[in-house]
Amino acid sequence: MSYAVKECFLTLQGEGVQSGSRAVFLRFSGCNLWSGRERDRLAAQCRFCDTDFVGTDGEGGGKFADAEALAGQVERLWGGGLDRRLVVVTGGEPMLQLDAALVDALHRRGFRVAAESNGTLPAVPGLDWLCVSPKAGTEVVQRSGNELKLVWPQPGIDPAELEGWAFDHLLVQPMDGPDREEAVKAAIQLAMERPRWRLSLQAHKVVGLA
Repeated sequence: MSYAVKECFLTLQGEGVQSGSRAVFLRFSGCNLWSGRERDRLAAQCRFCDTDFVGTDGEGGGKFADAEALAGQVERLWGGGLDRRLVVVTGGEPMLQLDAALVDALHRRGFRVAAESNGTLPAVPGLDWLCVSPKAGTEVVQRSGNELKLVWPQPGIDPAELEGWAFDHLLVQPMDGPDREEAVKAAIQLAMERPRWRLSLQAHKVVGLA
């Protein structure tokens, strides 16, 4: 199987439980909830995405012929050393392309494989870490994992219902955008009222990382 990658680069994880960890970010092209084109945003199932996942023209992006070629790119970006190798596979929606062959190829190179998904597609087996970020109005089929990240506020999602899903960590993250100040207040309020939830901030934006 070949892979279309928007970008692939070395950075620090900026969100969630693993925030601050050195990681190679592997962003696949494409999503099943939005085309990525502004003209389609109002008709999309997910309207608040702040990520460019269209095409293969980003830093370290391109088309890779097979799992070995892409895993080799990830390893080159990490550099020397085998200690605590981490790759974060994201998108768009990574489950459109992420498969067992790539997970195995990354594992052979000593990487822990983390993925960030909208949960509308089943997660590929063998992941070391799975973060699901549900979007209002979509059918979430992946209701278990390590980390549930709720971008807030989202009308149409009930946090109490999500608490019944099988996740180790429940995180609420303020929605970025023009109403960010109000979103921060709403996220803090949710965490205060429902103590199973922890506030998560996008630290990479605060410190100016990609």
